[in-house]
Amino acid sequence: MKVAFATDDGTRVNAHFGQAPVFAVYNVSKQGGELLEMRRIPAVLSQDEAGKIDSRIDAVEDCTLIFIMQIGASAAARVTRRKIMPVKVPVGSPIDDQVKRLVEMLQGKPPMWLAKVLRAEEEQGERGESDGTDG
Repeated sequence: MKVAFATDDGTRVNAHFGQAPVFAVYNVSKQGGELLEMRRIPAVLSQDEAGKIDSRIDAVEDCTLIFIMQIGASAAARVTRRKIMPVKVPVGSPIDDQVKRLVEMLQGKPPMWLAKVLRAEEEQGERGESDGTDG
């Protein structure tokens, strides 16, 4: 599964969702985790709050989980409606540590929140995921 981490330095979860300049996107499975890409959010000076949230949701729309230090209630609702689970972690948490914890959870008995997310991801895969045609 793809997992995003809100960061400003690429090594720690240290950004609020709505202000995150970068999302480090990893592929995480029982076998381990690997960095796929660093997705930079273009700075748009005239962008309102809704626009900031939209640009960040668009940047992580293919991810199953997003690790952040903070997220506002309306942004959290919009993220979860897109079938992305926000996960709050302590400020400055090393991304590598979060990836290792996630791999360990996948190898063992995942907590209920993660099992639910994995089930939803499997069901979406079984439906064929052919719904990406409208912009």
